[in-house]
Amino acid sequence: MINNTVLVGRLTKDPDLKYTANGTAVATFTLAVNRNFTNQSGNREADFINCVIWRKSAETLANYARKGTLLGVTGRIQTRSYENQQGQRVYVTEVVAENFQLLESRSASDQRQNTNASTNSSGNYDQSNKNSVPDFGRDNDPFSGSSIDISDDDLPF
Repeated sequence: MINNTVLVGRLTKDPDLKYTANGTAVATFTLAVNRNFTNQSGNREADFINCVIWRKSAETLANYARKGTLLGVTGRIQTRSYENQQGQRVYVTEVVAENFQLLESRSASDQRQNTNASTNSSGNYDQSNKNSVPDFGRDNDPFSGSSIDISDDDLPF
């Protein structure tokens, strides 16, 4: 049987770190994962996926990840059920994360947080930051301006 899940999304809020009665760390978090298509009105929708991570990884996630952090998660889907205080059976489906990867630098995350903070109280975006795009060096010449001299005989194809 195969039960593997790979997700890339942003945290909807800070991870919630708790400890079990025997001292095991457990963190719960929700990832907003964009869908690959737009709806009829042209908007991109997202799925909000509940995740749980255990032990040292839970503590590390809680220490380094914040609301809005771009996160890669590998794990498995798990279902469980319990009876709530009203006596109703509640079914839960969640991703049990085995590994995670922070997918943006701390400076990029801080810059995004500062950009989000520039949204005024009415929810309108401050236009002074609209052209703030990270520079990933895509326009830089990887060969530093020097040419490469390769004959056709040196190519493997």
